[in-house]
Amino acid sequence: MKFVSTRGQVEPHSFSEAVRIGLAPDGGLFVPDALPDLKAEMLTWESLSYSELCFEFFKHFATDIDEAELKELITRSYSRFDHDECAPLVSLSDSLHVLELFHGPTLAFKDFALQFLGNLYERQVSKRDEEINVLGATSGDTGAAAINGLLGKKGVNIFILYPDGRVSPLQERQMTCMEESNVYPLAITGSFDDAQTALKSVFGDRDFSKSVNLSAVNSINLARILAQCVYYIYAWLRLPAEKREKTTFVVPTGNFGNVLAGWMASRMGMTVAGFQVATNQNDILHRFFSTGDYSVGEVHPSVAPSMDIQIASNFERFLYFSCGEDAEKTRGVMQSFKDEKKFVTQESGLLSSMSSTRMDDAEIREVIADLYEKYDYVADPHTACGFKEIDSFENVVVLATAHPAKFPDVIKDSIGIDSTHKSLEELKQKDISKYPLEPTEDAIRSFILSKQ
Repeated sequence: MKFVSTRGQVEPHSFSEAVRIGLAPDGGLFVPDALPDLKAEMLTWESLSYSELCFEFFKHFATDIDEAELKELITRSYSRFDHDECAPLVSLSDSLHVLELFHGPTLAFKDFALQFLGNLYERQVSKRDEEINVLGATSGDTGAAAINGLLGKKGVNIFILYPDGRVSPLQERQMTCMEESNVYPLAITGSFDDAQTALKSVFGDRDFSKSVNLSAVNSINLARILAQCVYYIYAWLRLPAEKREKTTFVVPTGNFGNVLAGWMASRMGMTVAGFQVATNQNDILHRFFSTGDYSVGEVHPSVAPSMDIQIASNFERFLYFSCGEDAEKTRGVMQSFKDEKKFVTQESGLLSSMSSTRMDDAEIREVIADLYEKYDYVADPHTACGFKEIDSFENVVVLATAHPAKFPDVIKDSIGIDSTHKSLEELKQKDISKYPLEPTEDAIRSFILSKQ
């Protein structure tokens, strides 16, 4: 299989090359040249373990990697999860289920992709005999998961931009207390969107990117989206067969990568009732799916900080597929959005693809309390966003994106209990080491060069 850009102005790449580069040279995002039809094959995966299913899925995409080597990479990637199933499906009632995605090393769903991506990078360093510099931006969980996945990897330096003061204290400690010489947490002034805009500008400098072997760890990297497709299929196969087509997946969403992965899995044969995007008060995606208005607003800090985003990177992939894989149209829309900071449409094919909701901070606390009272279940503030307006769905799977212990103050305030985790308690004893930086292309480029 080959991978092409959503903007259609680069030659097709192999899986390994697309992963290594991250962002396509024309500024677009890599996507498969054709999504495979896996419907019949999926039904043969019911009895497989998580890593076994992941291998069967990735055989269709990582076609330039020897299958024995691919299997070993995947097995190693999921060996550090603290639950035998990696992604257990917990039933709160006959029709309401929670897919727990916080059993990885950093207690967030990003671990599913970034443990694997870290091993892919290590493989590439070995194969190419050259160092790489990995650059990412985070609103909280991506940075910690990326750093953990690349911690101490030979030949890999990792630079993570994050909005100083706008992530939870424990999220920051997961990035800044790692004590490894290849890790550079960059605390920037401003919002996640400021960090992400600067990051894309750095990648846009092709000469610089090539000179330092720069690669992207954000969900602009196609390996991340493909790895996230797997847990949807895994959960779907654990539902009773008669409920699968009647199930709606509800996904707390900021950068759109998580829900996009499920939507892509559905286009490959995972037949479901639909997807609901759950946003916090930074509701650009809710505004789009409810009114057709994708206009950038001001980022308002919330108790669900990983979703404090106004520019959702993976929206471009959704646009590309929804427009019939029309790269020229996608390119035009993205250029217009860059110039005007908005995209307005009434195309039913786009707006009917998903439903959406919005939840403010007060509602989030109320839902956390309600879930605890009704089901004795503790949800983190991001996961709580997924429990709005779901009564009309026949069968629901809400994605639990992070462990509640990462947000102890919100949990304590909402239900009066202390939510803790051993790995987080250990971090509290370590010193924070971070690098203050302005979110500009020149500042980021200079910092990376200073560490070569």
